[in-house]
Parts: sequence; C-alpha cells; structure tokens
Amino acid sequence: MPNKPLVIVTRKLPDIIETRMCELFNTKLNMDDTPMSQADLVDAVKSADILVPTVTDRIDASVIGQSGEKLKLIANFGTGVDNIDVETARTRGVTVSNTPGVLTEDTADMTMALILAVPRRLIEGAHVIADTDQWKGWSPTWMLGHRIFGKRLGIIGMGRIGQAVARRAKAFGLQIHYHNRRKLSDAVEEDLEATYWESLDQMLARMDIISVNCPHTPGTYHLLSARRLKLLRPEAYLVNTARGEVIDENALARMLEAGELAGAGLDVFEHEPAVSPKLIQSDRVVLLPHMGSATIEGRIDMGEKVIINIKTFVDGHTPPDRVLPSML
Repeated sequence: MPNKPLVIVTRKLPDIIETRMCELFNTKLNMDDTPMSQADLVDAVKSADILVPTVTDRIDASVIGQSGEKLKLIANFGTGVDNIDVETARTRGVTVSNTPGVLTEDTADMTMALILAVPRRLIEGAHVIADTDQWKGWSPTWMLGHRIFGKRLGIIGMGRIGQAVARRAKAFGLQIHYHNRRKLSDAVEEDLEATYWESLDQMLARMDIISVNCPHTPGTYHLLSARRLKLLRPEAYLVNTARGEVIDENALARMLEAGELAGAGLDVFEHEPAVSPKLIQSDRVVLLPHMGSATIEGRIDMGEKVIINIKTFVDGHTPPDRVLPSML
C-alpha cells in the first residue's frame, strides 16, 4: 500500500471531508455527484487502492470479482453494508469497513418524528393549510388523530438506534417492548423500562406502534412478511427508518389500501428510489426520501470515520470499524 494510495470516492461528500481526503491521499472525487453505473464501479475497483462507496452503490460479487490486485480496502460511507458482498471481498483479500455509531441520534430523532407524525396526521394537516380552500377553521371533530401517550411501542432491533428510540419514546410516555436476536442485560432493560419478547409474532399482535430498527441482512429480508404483517392489529401503526427490504412493501401497500392497518411512516423503501404507487396515493402514509440520517453533523462524522479507517489501514493496522462476514 503506497503512502498516498489512490482513493476513489463514488459520490459527493461534505466539502470539509473531501478537502481532508485530498490532503491525505491521492483522491479521485465525484464532483457532479452522478451515481456510478455498475460499469463505472468495475472500472473503479480495477484501478483503486481504496474504494469509498455509499449505501446506494451495489458492490456485489460481480463487481468485486473484477477488482485489480491493487484494491485492498472498501471503506463504506455508511453504517449498513448490505450493499457490499463482504464474503467475496474477504476471499479476495479485500478489507471492508463502515461507519457505525455516528448516525444513532439522527435516525432515532427521525423515527420519533414519524411515530408522532402518523397517528397525529401532521402531514395531512400541513396539506390542509397549503390548500387554503380546505380549511374553514377549527372544529371539535375534524382531523382527529390518536394520542401516543400510554400506547405500546414494539421495537424490532434493539441495537444502538433501537435503544435511542426507546429512550425518546419513554419520555413521551410510551410503553417500551422489543424483539431482538439477544435479550438485553437486566440493567439496560430496567433503565429503558423495556419488555423483551422472544417471539416476534406474539409481539406484533399486541402492539399499537411498531418501529423497525434492525439492519438488512439475509436473515432479516422480509422479516415483516405478508403473514407477519397480518398479525398487526387494524389500529396499529408501522414505522420504518432502517431498510426497506425488511418489509414486504407490496403486502404493506395492499393492507393500507384495504384499511387493514391504521397507517405507516416510511423513510426507506424496498426498491429505492422507486416507491409503490399505492403507498404514494395513500392518505394513511407519511413518506420521506431516506433522510433519517441526513444531518450536516452526521455526514461529517461519517466522513471522519471513513478517513480514520483509511489512515489506520494505510499505516498497516486493522481499521477500527472493520466488518467481517461473521458480524452480519
């Protein structure tokens, strides 16, 4: 690995991050922020010492399989690595790193915003104000939503983000329930006043609000399948700020259209940037364009983590945020 390796960045990053990367490395930037095609990504892995992709770049086996001998590190600009075939990278001697921890609070904030927005019909109300002909003044029975105080919140995935959501929701008076691969320690459960459900099916059937906060892995693909979605009560709300692939989006859209679910707040989608027309047309849904982590502070923190991972690797050490297949 040369002292100034060739680092290819697939998308536009914050200026302060790009400036620092150019100071430290031989950096090739994407100045116009046009997403790279698969052919562009193949060209990049053939020539780069280090690739810095984002969560929307699919670095699959077909791309990694064509990498040159120079490529030694894929330093992902993002926490999730479902866009990268980590096992294929390992077999080719390519290290993978990510940027965990820096987006926890931002994503939890957006989750809480959706938990508030959907039952209280905030987006519908904003649209009424925008259309001045609709609003005739206050009425005691118009635009009624539901209070969230005292309701049961079921969190799927109780990692950093799930716990941050739980802390916020507890302050709003929600009862905290969760399903996770592993039960939390007694001390953490006591602090969050959280109840563990070993059975996801049983939890889903008893919650007022479900928040999806688990990563997308082969094991969580369509974790909320059509069968499991049917377990939700018709009065329940579903919020997803994790990954769209965790939910069977077509099944969810059909349920909302049929009135079998009270509503949903979605920041991520199964086939981004495409969104089901049924979801777009539904007045039961709040849709956001994958902006849960979109803060200036968060993006800079992500970039700084990428730089630390690259610099540590170039100096001959294991990146602090290395990702192994066994972790997924």
